[in-house]
Amino acid sequence: MSRIGRKPVPVPDKVKVELIGRQMHVEGPLGKLDAIIPEGVTVQIDKGIAHVGAPPITRASRGYQGMVRALLSNMVKGVTKGYEKTLEISGVGYRAELAGDTLNFQLGYTHPIQLKLPPQTKAKVEKQTIVTISGVDKQVVGEVASKIRHFKNPEPYKGKGVKYAGEIIRRKVGKAGAK
Repeated sequence: MSRIGRKPVPVPDKVKVELIGRQMHVEGPLGKLDAIIPEGVTVQIDKGIAHVGAPPITRASRGYQGMVRALLSNMVKGVTKGYEKTLEISGVGYRAELAGDTLNFQLGYTHPIQLKLPPQTKAKVEKQTIVTISGVDKQVVGEVASKIRHFKNPEPYKGKGVKYAGEIIRRKVGKAGAK
């Protein structure tokens, strides 16, 4: 059984955590986030430390306790430091450019691919081949990065496509006669 749910979450002075019914609001210098807490889970904040509790009646409520603790921790980190995912584009003619809040990609298709960024996310394009997605919500940043990666998954023969920074693509050997 995991003990993550019992770990206290430190709340910095510049972060404000509010509970209204089952709604949890976290506000900090980078923005604000909201989440809904499942029934049976309680959050108590005292002296800059948040404790998540659950009645030991059902196994599901114990699981929800760990989930809510992880959500609260991610929300606090998001509004103080933020989250960031970096993607690398490799391939001849493959590139990205930022126009306002829209990312335009040329990934070897006959048409350009456009992606409008969600409200609390930002993008930065370096050298047309490195795209950095940043924001306060860990889930939204991950979803946007995943969506970009799935526009053109890296292929195993030459490694062309979009991959996460630091991701290792398993390469396959081509034909025996090709060199």
